[in-house]
Amino acid sequence: MYEGRRTLRRVPDGWEDRPYELFTLVPQGRLIGAEIRDIDLRGPLPPELREELNRALLEWKVLFFRGAHLTSQEQADFARHWGELETNPLLARGTSSEVARFDKSAVPTFENVWHADVTFRERPALGAVLQLREVPPTGGDTMWADMAAAWDNLPEEVKSRIDGATAVHDFLPGFRRFYGPERLAPLQDAFPPVEHPVVRTHPETGRKMLFVNTSFTTHLTGMPREESDRLLAYLVRQAHVPEYQVRFHWQEGDIAFWDNRATQHYAVDDYFPHRRVAERVAIAGDRPF
Repeated sequence: MYEGRRTLRRVPDGWEDRPYELFTLVPQGRLIGAEIRDIDLRGPLPPELREELNRALLEWKVLFFRGAHLTSQEQADFARHWGELETNPLLARGTSSEVARFDKSAVPTFENVWHADVTFRERPALGAVLQLREVPPTGGDTMWADMAAAWDNLPEEVKSRIDGATAVHDFLPGFRRFYGPERLAPLQDAFPPVEHPVVRTHPETGRKMLFVNTSFTTHLTGMPREESDRLLAYLVRQAHVPEYQVRFHWQEGDIAFWDNRATQHYAVDDYFPHRRVAERVAIAGDRPF
């Protein structure tokens, strides 16, 4: 049980927290999540605007753009300002191999679990840009959690156990409930299990972040399985803490752009039998260290 006030550091100690000059930023919480207003996401971003948006992403971890209504191509072009786009053969394809389409209605899909995207890859995604094409009349929110805050508030004895430890990530736990063995078997060669640090260092801010999740982390390496299971269960629960979270209620045409290195997210499946359609592009990342 946790008692007392949690440490909620939005930016690293010593970070110069400057005002934004090229758009209006409206915080959605004290720690994580901000709405960006007064910019047009279509077309090339001037370097100074891209730089300021990147600073906002680092400081707030997930950015929201209301009523963007981008085409799939415009959405992909916006994401490319942050690097090469990745493809994911495990997901339904949209208008191109770089656009994943989530058409959620009666068929259960990737919801109801806290996770970071594609941590089963050697180079998990830097971030993702998600747009809602169709929204249900109620429900269908998405939540994000700040995993640097999760690290900050761990007990010191837990920090000492996991700082420097590694864990195995595998795509099978997250996907076997959706696909049969005949589809999954060929992909096991393409996506073998990988090891990542349990505590990741952000390559741009230098902050330490908890880097394990329910969907893809199977066990901590070099640890008896029972001990690993117990410790991993405790660690993945840290994303559930409300003080580390922001919740976004979608409208059609809204966009969320999140730092996949620093966050986990959870799509809330509370709108059946209504339909929810989204398209996502993901930006290739670096190898965690």
